[in-house]
Amino acid sequence: MSHQADFVQLHQVLSSYQAYWKLMPFACDTQPWQDPALQAKLAALSDDAIAELDRDPIARQAWFIECFPKLAQLPELPAFDPRQPEPELPFWLSNGIPGRKVGQIQQFCAMLPESKLPVLEWCAGKGHLGRMLAYSQQREVISLEWQATLCEQGQQLARQYQLPQRFVQADALSSQGLAMLAPQQQVVALHACGELHLQLLRSASQQGCQQLQLVPCCYHLIPEQQYQPLSQVAQQHDLALSQHDLKLAVQGQVTAGARIARLRQTEVEWRLAWQALRTELSGDSNYQPLASVSKQIFSTDFLSFAKWAAGQHQLVLPAGLKLDGYLAQGQAHARLVRRIELVRHLFQRPLELWLLYDRALFLEQQGYQVELGTFCAPSLTPRNLMLRAHRQIQ
Repeated sequence: MSHQADFVQLHQVLSSYQAYWKLMPFACDTQPWQDPALQAKLAALSDDAIAELDRDPIARQAWFIECFPKLAQLPELPAFDPRQPEPELPFWLSNGIPGRKVGQIQQFCAMLPESKLPVLEWCAGKGHLGRMLAYSQQREVISLEWQATLCEQGQQLARQYQLPQRFVQADALSSQGLAMLAPQQQVVALHACGELHLQLLRSASQQGCQQLQLVPCCYHLIPEQQYQPLSQVAQQHDLALSQHDLKLAVQGQVTAGARIARLRQTEVEWRLAWQALRTELSGDSNYQPLASVSKQIFSTDFLSFAKWAAGQHQLVLPAGLKLDGYLAQGQAHARLVRRIELVRHLFQRPLELWLLYDRALFLEQQGYQVELGTFCAPSLTPRNLMLRAHRQIQ
């Protein structure tokens, strides 16, 4: 099937089931679906079983497939075959890079087509990807990064290892950053966030960059409250995605350690406990989100968190307030939220694919030939979808 046909099929499925994923679980006081078969499936699951299914997309879909049979009809992307050997790196080159990140970079590099073009590394950070390309292929690499400290650290490493890598300190969204794009160029971006990779696609296609290899991430990090589709096809099949909807596309995670898992559970329970307390203090039962906060606070106690949350919502905690009842409400509400999220997560990958196909169709409109696939196993990173595009220079 063509990319357009696959996209339309994804759109039809997501659109027909949108009542099950276009909602805010934290704002739900009861199960939001009047679906006896689905309610029975959820009721049959213990808390431990919920957690197990949430970690296993294949088992999750198998459990719910009778409720959502159209999910079985969706297109699946192939795993890319390596275009070149996975680079073997000396220990000193990968020193300081987290182990999982090293594996991601190595497998990304193996999926790149052989090329003699100069490389532009988009949103480079310390330039780990560019450094590996410069070492393994002895090609000129320009690493674009807006944080001066990261540029200095990356350039120091390039000099130390005598690699043909040069850092340019500039905002990728600025005219200076966009001026780094050129026709005779291979642009690479591994886990480039939201607007940063959207602007790359717009500008690289406008400049006529010959090759582009991208692994997108953080689709929700855009300046608009609602997603603006890139391609004409997606504009005609718009899902009207909010930033909250877009967050669903990046919710899959590699299994975390026990401590991180406990902190996540505590965070959900405390935020929901605060919602119950805030409702009583303010008389307003409408859900009001809280800002992100350092995870360290969830290693303290609920009173400390409640004081912080009260400040966020311009409320004052009464003296001598008993908090146990609110914590119990938060824990009960969290059990409901986990069940709603489990159902929503059935649509995480289809939504992520919808967004990826929108990007592919946009590039095809600009005259590119585009391939879509996975560059590594999801155990290495759940954001493993890769777009490879090239255009012949006239």
